[in-house]
Amino acid sequence: MFVFMGVFLLLNITLLMANFIDPRCFWRINLDETTDEYLGLSCAFILAAVQTPIEKDYFNKTLNVLKTTKNHKYALALVFAMDEINRNPDLLPNMSLIIRYTLGHCDRKTGIPTPYLFHKKKQSPIHDYFCNEETMCSFLLSESNWEVSLSSWNYLNSFLSPRLLMLTYGPFQSVFSDDEQYPYLYQMAPKGPSLALAMVSFILYFKWNWIGLVIPDDDQGNQFLLELKKQSENKEICFAFVKMISVDDVSLPHTTEMYYSQIVMSLTNIIIIYGETYNFIDLIFRMLDPPTLQRIWITTIEWNFPTSNTDINHGTFYGSLTFLPHHGEISGFKNFVQTWFHVRNTDLYLLMQEWKYFNYEDSASNCKILKNNSSDASFDWLMEQKFDMTFSESSHNIYNAVHAIAHALHEMNLQQADNQATDNGKRASSHCLKVNSFLRRTYFTNPLGDKVFMKQRVIMQDEYDIVHFGNLSQHLGIKMKLGKISPYLPHGRHFHLYEDMIELATGRRKMPSSVCSADCSPGFRRLWKEGMAACCFVCSPCPENEISNETNMDQCVNCPEYQYANTEQNKCIQKGVTFLSYEEPLGMALALMAFCFSAFTALVLCVFVKHHDTPIVKANNRSLSYLLLMSLMFCFLCSFFFIGLPNRVICVLQQITFGIVFTVAVSTVLAKTVIVVLAFKVTDPGRRLRYFLVSGTPNYIIPICSLLQCVLCAIWLAVSPPFVDIDEHTLHGHIIIVCNKGSDTAFYCILGYLACLALGSFSVAFLAKNLPDTFNEAKFLTFSMLVFCSVWVTFLPVYHSTKGKHMVAVEIFSILASSAGMLGCIFVPKIYIILMRPERNSTQKIREKSYF
Repeated sequence: MFVFMGVFLLLNITLLMANFIDPRCFWRINLDETTDEYLGLSCAFILAAVQTPIEKDYFNKTLNVLKTTKNHKYALALVFAMDEINRNPDLLPNMSLIIRYTLGHCDRKTGIPTPYLFHKKKQSPIHDYFCNEETMCSFLLSESNWEVSLSSWNYLNSFLSPRLLMLTYGPFQSVFSDDEQYPYLYQMAPKGPSLALAMVSFILYFKWNWIGLVIPDDDQGNQFLLELKKQSENKEICFAFVKMISVDDVSLPHTTEMYYSQIVMSLTNIIIIYGETYNFIDLIFRMLDPPTLQRIWITTIEWNFPTSNTDINHGTFYGSLTFLPHHGEISGFKNFVQTWFHVRNTDLYLLMQEWKYFNYEDSASNCKILKNNSSDASFDWLMEQKFDMTFSESSHNIYNAVHAIAHALHEMNLQQADNQATDNGKRASSHCLKVNSFLRRTYFTNPLGDKVFMKQRVIMQDEYDIVHFGNLSQHLGIKMKLGKISPYLPHGRHFHLYEDMIELATGRRKMPSSVCSADCSPGFRRLWKEGMAACCFVCSPCPENEISNETNMDQCVNCPEYQYANTEQNKCIQKGVTFLSYEEPLGMALALMAFCFSAFTALVLCVFVKHHDTPIVKANNRSLSYLLLMSLMFCFLCSFFFIGLPNRVICVLQQITFGIVFTVAVSTVLAKTVIVVLAFKVTDPGRRLRYFLVSGTPNYIIPICSLLQCVLCAIWLAVSPPFVDIDEHTLHGHIIIVCNKGSDTAFYCILGYLACLALGSFSVAFLAKNLPDTFNEAKFLTFSMLVFCSVWVTFLPVYHSTKGKHMVAVEIFSILASSAGMLGCIFVPKIYIILMRPERNSTQKIREKSYF
C-alpha cells in the first residue's frame, strides 16, 4: 500500500515539474507558399451551448472542411478547446459547446458567403441540435480585421441583436473599444498599455535611447504612440523618427523609396514596428536590396525577417525580436491532432505548420544541436525527438475565448439553478443580456496556467515573451524565447533574459548599442545645444577643480576645501600639506647660507675683539662695530624663523625680529656715518660740534630709532598681528602653510621706516665721501647702504610676483643679501688688512700713508 502511494506521489511530482517547464526553442517546417485568393481572408465561427451530448466525430466535418486552408490551425485550436470543455465534468456540466455555422471563406472550395448561410438554414451542418435555438444565446468568434469584423457584425446585428455576442481573436483594435457602440463585442487580444511598458523596460535594460518607430496611420497606431510616449516620459528615451504608414502609401513607388531612406537607412539600430506595418517593411526589403545592416527590429506580430536575395550573417544582423503575450504551453495537443486526423507517421506530423517544441527540460541544448546541423541532418534528427505542438497567438485567443464563454455560462447556470423554472420562458435576447453581464467580469485561470481577466470587454495582459524568429534553411524555421517580462518574477524583478539563448540567436552575448550620443565618461559633463533632443548632447570637460564621478552627469561638482581634482577630473584627492621646510633643497640651501653668514659674522666679531687695540679697530669706533656685527649676526639668524612649519609664535617672531634687528643694524650704520662726519668737522678750527662728538650724542641715534620701530611693531601686534594661514590655490594639489602678515600696511610701514634710515645713512655717507680717507670709512658705508637699498627695492616687485612658499624664500634671500652686503662692504676690507696686511695696521703706517 505504501509502495503504491509512493509511486503515485512520484508520478504526480514528475508531471507537476513537467508542467512548469518553460520551453525556449521552437521550430517548424516551412512549406512553399501557394497562391490562393482566399488564403488572405479569415473565417468566423458561430458557437452555441446545447443541453444534448454530441457524438464523438461531431467535429470531424468542421476539421475536414478547413483541412486545406490556412485557417486550419484556428479550427484546431477551436475544436481542441471545445472538446476539452465538453469532456470536463466540472465545467459546464450537462451542456455541450457546438459550432452552429462557419462564416466567410473558411472553406476555399465552397466559399459559402455569409448571407447565404443565414437565408438557407438547411445548410447548417448540425441543424438537429437546435430545438431551442430561439431561447439560447449564440457567440460569433471572428478575426479582428476591423473592416471584415465590422461588416460581419453590422450584418448579423441587424437581425440577431441582442441574440449574438461577438468575440474577436485577432490583434486588438481600439475602434471596437466604444462601450456604447459595441456593447456585445469582446476582444481576446490584450490591450496595448502593458505592451508599451514591456517595450520600455526592455529598451532601458539594454540602455538604448535612440529608437525608431513605425506605426499604422490609424486610431490603433495613434493609441500605441501615446502609450509609448507616456511610458518613456522622463526615462531619457528619444525617437529618431516616428513614421505613420497608411494603406495608400503601399501602392506608391516613390513613397517606398522615401521610407527606405528614412527607416531602413536611418542611424538608429533599434526600430519598433507596430501592428501590420511589418508587411510594408517586408515589401521594402523584397523590392530593394539593402546593404547588410546591424539592426534590431522589434515587432508585435510573428515575422520572419526577409533576407532579400542573400543570406544575412548573424555577426552583422540581429533580425527581429517579437513581443508576444506570454502563454503556458499546451500539453497533449500533439496527441489530440494525431487522434482526430489519424496521423501516426512522425514525418507527416512534422509537416504541419504549427510551431513545435521539445517536451523535456533541456530544450535549449537541443536547439543548439538543431542550429549546428545541416538541413537534411536536422530533419533526420527531429524525427527521433520527442516534441509537442504549440498555439499561435490567435490560436491562444481562440482557446481563451472558448473558455471565457464556458466560464460565463457556467457561472450563470450556477446562479440560476434556483430560478430555473422562471427562466425557461425567456427568449434568447434576455439570455444574451445575462451572459453578457457575466462575461464582462469573467476571471479564470485556463488549463495552461494563464490568468484571463475580462475587464469591461478587454483582456488585461501583463506578461510578455521576447521571441527571436529566424530560418535555419529554406524549409526549416526556428523560434527562440530570449526573455520574459512579468510582475510575478521572484525577488521583485519584472524582467528576465536568457543569456544563453541570446548568444544562440544572435551569435553574441552583447547587444548592439543604439544611442544618439555616446555616454559622457567621468570627468565630462553633458551640454545640450539648441534644437537637440534630450538624448543628444555633447561632452564637455569639467572646469578646473571640478569633477564628475559618474557617467552622463549634467553638472560637475566642486571638490571640498581641502581636496583637489585629479588629472582625469573624476575624483577628488586629499591635498598634501607643504611649507618651506629644511628637507627640501630650497629650504636647505637658504638655511645653509644663513648659518654660514652667521658663522662668518661671528668670526669677524672674534677677530675684531682679538685685535681691539689695533688702530683700524679703534679708528672705526669699536663699540659700534661690535654692535653692528652682533645685529648683522642676528639678521642672518632671524632667517631660520622663516623656515620650517610655522605656528602663531613663529609668525609673530618672523616679522618683529626682522624689523627690530634690521633697525638696530641700519641705525648703527647711521650712527657710524654721523660720527665720521662729526669727527672731520670737529677737527677744523673754530667748530662748535665738538661737544656732540665728545658727549657721545650720535650713540643715542640707535636706541631712539629702535624705539620708534618697536612702537610700530607694537601697534602692528595690537591691530592685526601675523597668523598662520593656508594657501590652497597657488600650488595645484597642495595646501601651503604660510604666515599671513595680518596687515600688509604695517609690514610696509616697517619696510618704509627701514628705507628712510637707509636713505639717511646713504645721504650722510655720500656727503662725507670726499673727506680725507686715512680714518674715513664713509665710502664703505655709502656702498653698504647702496647695496641695502638696491636689495629691498628689487624685493618689492619680485615679492609680489611670487606666491606661496616662494614668497617666503624671496624674503629670506633679501634678508641674507642685504645683511651680507653690509657685512661685506663695511668689514671685509678691514678683515683683509687685519689678517692679510698686519703691517698696515699700525699708527706709524697710518701716519705715513693713507691706505684707504
